[in-house]
Amino acid sequence: MMRQVVQSFDAWRAAARELIARHVSPESVEWASNETDGDLFSAAGGAAPAELPAVASAGPALRLPRELMEMLASAACFSAVDRWAFLYKVVWRWHLGERDVMSAADPDGARLYAMVKAVHREEHDMHAYVRFRERKEEDGAPRFVAWFEPTHEVLPQVARHFARRMGGATWMIATPAAAVLWDGERLHDAPALMRSAADIDDAGEALWLTYYRSIFNPARLNADLLRSHIPSRFWKNLPEGAIVPAMVSAAANGERRTGQTMTVGQRRGATTIDITPERAQPQRAQPDSLDQCRRCELWRDATQAVPGIGPTKARIMLVGEQPGDQEDLQGLPFVGPAGAVLDRALAEAGVERGAVYLTNAVKHFKWELRGKRRLHKTPAQREVSACHVWLEQELAKVRPEVVVALGATALKSVLQDSGTTMGAVMDAPFQHQGRWVVAVYHPSFVLRARDEDSRRQAYEVIVAGLRAALRLLGD
Repeated sequence: MMRQVVQSFDAWRAAARELIARHVSPESVEWASNETDGDLFSAAGGAAPAELPAVASAGPALRLPRELMEMLASAACFSAVDRWAFLYKVVWRWHLGERDVMSAADPDGARLYAMVKAVHREEHDMHAYVRFRERKEEDGAPRFVAWFEPTHEVLPQVARHFARRMGGATWMIATPAAAVLWDGERLHDAPALMRSAADIDDAGEALWLTYYRSIFNPARLNADLLRSHIPSRFWKNLPEGAIVPAMVSAAANGERRTGQTMTVGQRRGATTIDITPERAQPQRAQPDSLDQCRRCELWRDATQAVPGIGPTKARIMLVGEQPGDQEDLQGLPFVGPAGAVLDRALAEAGVERGAVYLTNAVKHFKWELRGKRRLHKTPAQREVSACHVWLEQELAKVRPEVVVALGATALKSVLQDSGTTMGAVMDAPFQHQGRWVVAVYHPSFVLRARDEDSRRQAYEVIVAGLRAALRLLGD
């Protein structure tokens, strides 16, 4: 039994030509992709590899039609442990004059066609679903980075496609097994350089998600068609994949009926329509779902509404101001930098995060653009008041014994008093509507403090407030 270790189609082709010239049959060869691998044609007994037999002269050069060579080259990208052995079997049969090996009616021919079809489909999918994320200009090359998890080994030919399409812009496509870099003139192969799409930081992606959400028309949604056109394995690495489920859910909850009327009365130009969007449709009750909320204008620029999270009978409720950039993208409260500060403070105070209910006074992210970043903008009082109905529902559902107000906006919303100041109530917990209220700084205040002493003092206030909330439970 001879052992052939090949790691590329070119290496396999060279080995196959020599084996054919020496009349070595497929069952006499063990193919592997590295020194430790075997395949389905391997010897059962694990015999030691043999050298090629010495011959005085090799046979005639192997000649294959162009179509078969192209099929072999494509099939070599198919991820199968026995691919090299199978391809050699095809070539051997052709060498013996069995031309039906190229027929789809032949078992080997059918498998060859199926492998080629699967590889071509994977190339097409990479062309369609690779998403380049832009890196900061000061970080240097590559300017754009993409992550993809191909089923088959199609990265080299897909890289050539993008090299033709993207001109002189530098980029990298990374996969779990390898990476390819384009320097503007040449392609460079590299080992695996990333672990997942989470390794890519794209400050402009939030703008793309906002745009994607703004062009989504719930009235024309066909969820079944959407799922059939985009295989589920691609969704996790598509930026828009994080918000599509929420938009589909919103369409099912009523936006499908109203999607065409939201912009009535907002047209610009010569035509004037003297009617508001609300009057353009039948009278309906106020929205009973947070995803449908249009009580203020913040929903227009947010990716999604961010509800509270935690046990429905939590004894402590933490109320923040509004979702931040990461919360807006993920749909969960306190998962960004301020959330990390809060997690640390909860742990230091001895409060288990999973035992408290986390929410915000305002459920949509209010932001302004600075360069390519979405920066937090404090909600106006009318926006806080418009959103209070959702906080009231959470308070009624959870019925916490203690509410910790994180910052001035949260405190004003909890008390329904726009004149309340943090300085007036931070000294000690107080009763409000049958529950204790503790006022502390918002965790983002720690991040914005001007110096280390200020950061430490603000953080200590948060920890002390959380400890006070725990003591108020009386356990």
